[in-house]
Amino acid sequence: MKFTAIHHIAIIVSDYEKSRDFYVNKLGFEIISENHRPERHDYKLDLKCGQLELEIFGNKITDPAYSAPPKRIGRPEYDREACGLRHLAFYVDDIETYKAELEQQGIFVEPVRFDDYTGRKMTFFFDPDGLPLELHE
Repeated sequence: MKFTAIHHIAIIVSDYEKSRDFYVNKLGFEIISENHRPERHDYKLDLKCGQLELEIFGNKITDPAYSAPPKRIGRPEYDREACGLRHLAFYVDDIETYKAELEQQGIFVEPVRFDDYTGRKMTFFFDPDGLPLELHE
């Protein structure tokens, strides 16, 4: 068996509208499709990032059936982490430009540093639920 690529990554969010705004309006992901799933009391948003798709699942806080998912446990380098997805890393060609653009939108971005193993520039910022997102040059 040989896999050729990762097709998509799915993220469960606590506030659908806030996360939709973050990923679409602030990070600039292209919407592929957006669906309300009444049988599951949630919304599914499919986004495009290069060849990869990002699926966002969440409820609108105004929905009477809203029930917040549990909070994320731990952050890389700071806490003991739970098993599972650690972070998403996005390749960029000019990390300082992307960092400045994020900061202009009011998004906190950690200082740029060099990866101990690759020697490449990297930094982290976080989505509305605290999921670590990495810029990697």
